[in-house]
Amino acid sequence: MKWELKNGGNVKGNISTTEELLAYLLTLRGIVTEEQKAEFVFPKLEAVNAKSVGIDKKQLQRSVLRIQNAIEKGEQIIIFGDYDVDGICASAILWETLHHKTAKVMPYIPHRVDEGYGLSVSGITNVLTQYPETTLIITVDNGIVANEAVTFAKSQNIDVIITDHHLPHEDEKHVLPDAFSIVHTTKLCGAGIAWVVAKEFIQNDQTLLREHLTDHLVFAALATIADMVPLIDGNRAIVKFGLPELRKTTRVGLRALFAEAGIEQRSIEVYQIGHQISPRLNAAGRMESAMDSLRLLCTRDSRRAKELADALGEVNRFRQEETMLATEHAIGQLADGVWEKEKILLVAHESYPQGVIGLIAGKLVEKYYRPAIVIAIGNTQSKASVRSIKGFNIIEFLRTQSEYFVNVGGHPMAAGFTIETEKITLLKSVLERAAGDILTEEQLTRSILVDVVLPYELITQETYEALKTLAPFGIGNPEPVFSSSATIADIRILGREGKHLKLKLSDGSLSVDAIGFGMGERVSEIKVGDMIDVAFNLDENEWNGRKSLQLKLKDFVKKS
Repeated sequence: MKWELKNGGNVKGNISTTEELLAYLLTLRGIVTEEQKAEFVFPKLEAVNAKSVGIDKKQLQRSVLRIQNAIEKGEQIIIFGDYDVDGICASAILWETLHHKTAKVMPYIPHRVDEGYGLSVSGITNVLTQYPETTLIITVDNGIVANEAVTFAKSQNIDVIITDHHLPHEDEKHVLPDAFSIVHTTKLCGAGIAWVVAKEFIQNDQTLLREHLTDHLVFAALATIADMVPLIDGNRAIVKFGLPELRKTTRVGLRALFAEAGIEQRSIEVYQIGHQISPRLNAAGRMESAMDSLRLLCTRDSRRAKELADALGEVNRFRQEETMLATEHAIGQLADGVWEKEKILLVAHESYPQGVIGLIAGKLVEKYYRPAIVIAIGNTQSKASVRSIKGFNIIEFLRTQSEYFVNVGGHPMAAGFTIETEKITLLKSVLERAAGDILTEEQLTRSILVDVVLPYELITQETYEALKTLAPFGIGNPEPVFSSSATIADIRILGREGKHLKLKLSDGSLSVDAIGFGMGERVSEIKVGDMIDVAFNLDENEWNGRKSLQLKLKDFVKKS
């Protein structure tokens, strides 16, 4: 593990106050002018509009007019979503908005295994089986690469409006789908785009608009965090204003989900959404059908909400067990040292459930710090999920080898593809060779980026409170990481099997607790009285109603 100081220098001597610290942290984020600071610290929700997020206003207006026309004529409209949190929340936003306008509209979430990701010929065929009068399909969180499906839809006299945030094909052989209209930007998640579309659609209905700006903002914030898009600009505003609404929402489905997860609603932060709420909403789409997650979000029946929340909790526990078993198997394939020789990891097996291969890939990246590909082997075709490391654009890399895939899509950090099963072995050698030519050992070394060496006297509650003005933290706006030197005054092991490490650190005049989650096995490296350098986030611990400042350790190094 290497430590890197941002901006290439030690500024300890230049920072002596909380105000100076905040100014420096903003500078590291490229925020220098007073106007930029005001926009970052005090974002405005009304500033989240088509122009600010890079949506083509003409395409947006064309979409709204087509929807209005469909409602006036009583056409059957389908909201075609996706089975992850982003797709589910986007579906809920648009379905409820149009439903409030008495539209003849139904949501449709494709089945992960039977239909695959996004708008497809099989998905449209199944839609027409259930809703044969369909004349308008609105995609959410998908569709930007669905050329074949859009062409098929047109042959069935169905107009398609695409709303999506994924990357379109980049090479000259591919063009955008020939859809009725395309509402696209990479600056928001799918639900964020749906929220903008819905706001444009109801802009003249002040009552519905007020509800939308609060109620549906909850869904947009949930999805923005769950989809791990950068928490800057429009995304930051959505989460900044959406979190308070989430903490007080009266939606019975969400409240039932919080209760099932053991979450205190008024204390919900980004962490709870990413690690407790999102996995439960995602579980249904990973293991069964995502429609139950959508039903949970939209239900107004308390009894039904509890039933659905309990069911999602149970499915999530089953998903956890499946993921653990499959991950252990995948690690077993790499345990003989294979991973050390390769710059990209690829494991494949027929036993891997398609719904958890992305989670397995993420765990392999976490353990080995290599881009990881996990393939669920099928008879003739196989599905893969891919996760990357910082600084390596995985979708761009995969598209350089597009001739090996049936289809491929995704983001710089996460992607997926379908491949003919017989080509897996060949693909493995091709990707390993290509990655070997591109990835450097430096890129494959896990690192911690330290914002600033923090004077020990600034490790205070005042500093912690000041840092909150930079929140919400996440991708694109990471929680500040500090480093300091201190002497170990006490050492304790916490948790089952001694999993966690708790230290009391002191500089002689000031003492503070530090918690190292998952660091229990490193206790043998240190003893009381040792001087250590620590990399940490400033955190707050609450126990029995009392709050106290603590350091959340990311790493430590004993000083010689």
